[in-house]
Amino acid sequence: MSQYETPLFTGLVEHSKKNPVQFHIPGHKKGAGMDPDFKEFIGENALSIDLINIGPLDDLHQPKGMIKEAQDLAAEAFGADHTFFSVQGTSGAIMTMVMSVCGPGDKIIVPRNVHKSVMSAIVFSGATPIFIHPDIDEDLGISHGITTDAVAKALEQHPDAKGVLVINPTYFGISADLKKIVEIAHSHNVPVLVDEAHGVHIHFHDDLPLSAMQAGADLAATSVHKLGGSMTQSSVLNMKEGLVSAKRVQTILSMLTTTSTSYLLLASLDVARKRLATEGHDLISDTILLAENIRNDINKIDGLYCVGKEILGTKATHDYDPTKLIISVKELGISGFDAEKWLREAYNIEVEMSDLYNILCIITPGDTETEGSQLVTGLRELAAQLKKHGDITPVTVMLPDIPVLSMTPRDAFYADTEVIPIDQTVGRTIAEFIMVYPPGIPIFIPGEIITQENIDYIKTNIDAGLPVQGPEDYDLRHLRVIKEHHAIR
Repeated sequence: MSQYETPLFTGLVEHSKKNPVQFHIPGHKKGAGMDPDFKEFIGENALSIDLINIGPLDDLHQPKGMIKEAQDLAAEAFGADHTFFSVQGTSGAIMTMVMSVCGPGDKIIVPRNVHKSVMSAIVFSGATPIFIHPDIDEDLGISHGITTDAVAKALEQHPDAKGVLVINPTYFGISADLKKIVEIAHSHNVPVLVDEAHGVHIHFHDDLPLSAMQAGADLAATSVHKLGGSMTQSSVLNMKEGLVSAKRVQTILSMLTTTSTSYLLLASLDVARKRLATEGHDLISDTILLAENIRNDINKIDGLYCVGKEILGTKATHDYDPTKLIISVKELGISGFDAEKWLREAYNIEVEMSDLYNILCIITPGDTETEGSQLVTGLRELAAQLKKHGDITPVTVMLPDIPVLSMTPRDAFYADTEVIPIDQTVGRTIAEFIMVYPPGIPIFIPGEIITQENIDYIKTNIDAGLPVQGPEDYDLRHLRVIKEHHAIR
């Protein structure tokens, strides 16, 4: 088949043109049984292919027809031996990766700045995480990747590990030396799993970091919806044969996936793959050029700094994705959240994320010079207003501690627990997740010992207005901790 074909999307359209009488779910029956305002907004075309796994349309859980053809084309496009479509987002694909190689008590080597979904999979599987501390950028206040030295040391100390998980690239677009990491892990006969949530496009352009499949990784969970043009919640899991069983991966993915799979999401993966494979290089070339022009304009604004190639050169910053604009605002004396809120209210601009010190903007083929100019104009006005209204005190970067893990996340999650005021939790073992989302990197995971420094860091994020999530108590006045058993007197 040709990469210009879309067997799944085309098959769905041809089916809808037959206009069959439907005695199956979904119950809205092409929109006829739906709220008319929503139907009008969504449109009849979309609703006509919002279908279910009836005979002619194949089944994601055991694909043999149009879904298999679409997945095979995707595997060819990504340089994989197998590609599995995910309608559970990249989180579902990440959990599948971990649970495909790990069982109860198995060790897995992971960076401490992993996404929540990795730790969720570790809880579900009963695996024991062997943490590698990522390199911290003390100027930007963000985590980078893991180094080849750290991976080699971890494997020497834990030769029985069942996998090494790598983030490539990070949320901020920074890549480690993935090819070397793969070589080191494979020399120990250990598979490499890659969280490629923010790197679907890197496979299709030589000026971007190596993709997981190009680097020889065994599994890669890749968000097509984030930067590749498919609909939200649609992703792929790419795989190379050898150290991991494809049948095992299909089984685990099926266990974690709804049986009512969305054909809208699946079709959007099919057409996004076609566009990446046939037009991706040219589209990404234009995107890189646009991003570089915006970066240069931002760096002409006094008090702002947009990260570029100068960040490269350390063992943890092997390469970077220039389409990610990391914009440091701390020299303006404000938080990233302050900048995000101001841009929203003054210029109707929404950024990808903000933290205490930065905002992150992503540039994709969906952007033009018009949007770029609006961003630069907004940032220029923000800086001018702050300069006009008095002295600016640059923000001092505050970095969280990496807590000590006192018990496995699964044991902590299912342990006998109690809820106590947050200020009484120092020294106790936490039994729930706490993170700022986005990016969803945990400040605490179940089983870690609570420190005063991290409590202060949590409160600083809350005071700044950032979205701290995870605990059962949304207000974060209380935390769930492992219950202490005192001696009977």
